[in-house]
Amino acid sequence: MAQQIVELECPGCGARVSSNMSECEYCHKPIIISSFNSVYNMPMPEINKYAGAYRKALAENPDNTGLNNSVAMCYLKLKMYDKALPAFEKAMEDNFDNSETFFYAAICLLRGKIAFTASKADIDKAIAYIHSACMIEPRGVYYLYQAYLVSDFYERKHLRTSPTSAELIGMAMANGLSPYDRDQLFLVLGVEVPPAFR
Repeated sequence: MAQQIVELECPGCGARVSSNMSECEYCHKPIIISSFNSVYNMPMPEINKYAGAYRKALAENPDNTGLNNSVAMCYLKLKMYDKALPAFEKAMEDNFDNSETFFYAAICLLRGKIAFTASKADIDKAIAYIHSACMIEPRGVYYLYQAYLVSDFYERKHLRTSPTSAELIGMAMANGLSPYDRDQLFLVLGVEVPPAFR
């Protein structure tokens, strides 16, 4: 299904742009946020400006996958997990081929806390989202996140699960996990890198 092209104000400078443009021709800022890396280094006032522009465009186009994914990335950066999660889930409804949407939705389920303190329902849902992400595109960082969930929730509570965190770490390494990916994962999660993951 082709994504509808939406006219909106550039989140960077306010110029009229459309959602099929990768960057604004005036300020050269991104129009649609497709990756967390796009917002990672943005200052908070700019993130708020982007989130506002997307909310305004979503008022008229609530089912637009690109806009929902973009506002979700902004909310995630702002640590507004309860707003980010529904936006990621809305983006998933019509676009099943973006593995990062599933991955970041799984991250939102921890709400910035360690996995050990989450509910079993949230952990199970996060693992289901990670499975979906891995089916779309098996990346080392996805397996590492699942390993963290298994280690910090199931294994710390002495609950049996398969695969184990050690097996998942092996899968992460086999799928190209880099030290940078590891560090970025725990930075986005907002938790310290556990000793077993260093």
